[in-house]
Amino acid sequence: MPLSLSESQTAFSAALLAPEIEAPANVIRPDGRRADRRFAIYRNNVAVSLIEALQANFPVTCKLVGEAFFRAMAGEFARVEIPRSPVLSEYGIGFPYFISSFRPAQDLPYLADVAAVEVAWNQAYHAADGAYLSSLEGLNEEELAKAICTPHPSVRFVSSPFPVCAIWLGHQAEQFSPPSDWKPESVLLVRPEAEVSLHVLQPGEFAFAQKLRSGERIEEAAIIALGIDPSFDPGAGLIKLLRAGAVSSIRTFESDEGE
Repeated sequence: MPLSLSESQTAFSAALLAPEIEAPANVIRPDGRRADRRFAIYRNNVAVSLIEALQANFPVTCKLVGEAFFRAMAGEFARVEIPRSPVLSEYGIGFPYFISSFRPAQDLPYLADVAAVEVAWNQAYHAADGAYLSSLEGLNEEELAKAICTPHPSVRFVSSPFPVCAIWLGHQAEQFSPPSDWKPESVLLVRPEAEVSLHVLQPGEFAFAQKLRSGERIEEAAIIALGIDPSFDPGAGLIKLLRAGAVSSIRTFESDEGE
């Protein structure tokens, strides 16, 4: 009984990413003969294109392990994770998780988090453009306390027990500059204009920024941040986000509902 279209597509996809599986029986030449050799060539071209897409999307990760190791690791990932979009610049969202469980990479425990920074960088770079605030002019403290911030569309966060921002920045120049202080880093990535910028936030600042992004009012986000870091300054934290271009707008309320 012939396979259905969906069954044929499933078989084709499975064989495409697994060299040990022979070409599906319905992959034939115009004369009706099997097209095993042509399928093998196509399979190789697909694998190479996915590996090269990952290499383009994760340049720092590649530098950290070397091209040969990276391409071998990327090839293993490509066998288990097919693209979900025809846009290959979006390929590899699951790569950091894959790296975290990829045994040959375990000697570099920070590698997965550096890859997570690169995922966030790509997402920020390709995010929608948006306006951003640069000052709090015209807003008083009471209004700000009750206000809700709308984050810039490009805002992304990465938190790591390793200095991932310093590692990433250190690989932007031809000569690698290792981190001067090996400590945890929480990173805000944002693209208010043409370039993505990275900002290391203190624990209270990071919690504050995340809560604002999730829709908490400024005073509520500040309370949570102060619980993490009693020295956190909400005003300074908000100004830091504005200067980074991470806030598109601030919505104020005259009073809470029910008051």
